[in-house]
Amino acid sequence: MNGPKILFEIPLMGGIAVTETVINSWLVMIILTLLAYLGTRRMERVPRGAQVVVEGYVGGVYSLVEQTMGKDKLGFAPYIGTLFAFSLFSSLLSLFGLRPPTADLNTTVGWALITFALVQVSGVRSKGLKGYLKGFLEPLPMLLPLNIISELANPVSLSFRHFGNIAGGMVITMLLYGFLGWLSSVVFGSFLPIFNDIPILQVGLPAVLSIYFDLFTSILQAFIFCMLTMVFVAMAMD
Repeated sequence: MNGPKILFEIPLMGGIAVTETVINSWLVMIILTLLAYLGTRRMERVPRGAQVVVEGYVGGVYSLVEQTMGKDKLGFAPYIGTLFAFSLFSSLLSLFGLRPPTADLNTTVGWALITFALVQVSGVRSKGLKGYLKGFLEPLPMLLPLNIISELANPVSLSFRHFGNIAGGMVITMLLYGFLGWLSSVVFGSFLPIFNDIPILQVGLPAVLSIYFDLFTSILQAFIFCMLTMVFVAMAMD
């Protein structure tokens, strides 16, 4: 599997490469914006249609944030809800034959760095700079180097976990398609040469595996990323 293709370049500062990741990320943002607009353009006291889905999602996010972080941290719910939706829809693009932005390490590293900055800022605002720095000396001052390494390792683990699972699923799916195409030509190609160009064995099994790699894994990784974000922020503030 190669990296994202460069689709075109913007002739600024020596050429800014615009890859599949950038285009597909904008596609996801447009989709989410349209869904938000369609779900809220006709708000009614008694919700129905798309409003039910939107209110159910928003209520679920606020409930999850309250249970995980505490009622005093509900202000983080919009960020968590946006992060989950962006991650989920980005990964689900693979169901439509598009390269998911989450299969690009640049995407997940960017999200992890935003979360890392959020953790540090939230910790300082909650405890004050002195109290926040003092936390690195607990429970023993000699653990200062380990505490620093542990803090710096959080964005690394966040980004590589999400990227590795989505990219790994893509690799396995591509290898499976290639193998089934080769097997189809070996089994059926000797009887009818047309099957060398029509890989009949690629029908069925890859679709079933796609439910796991593209659907289940997408939901799971988006949920894990958001849960870890909430845990890290809550720990920094408490």
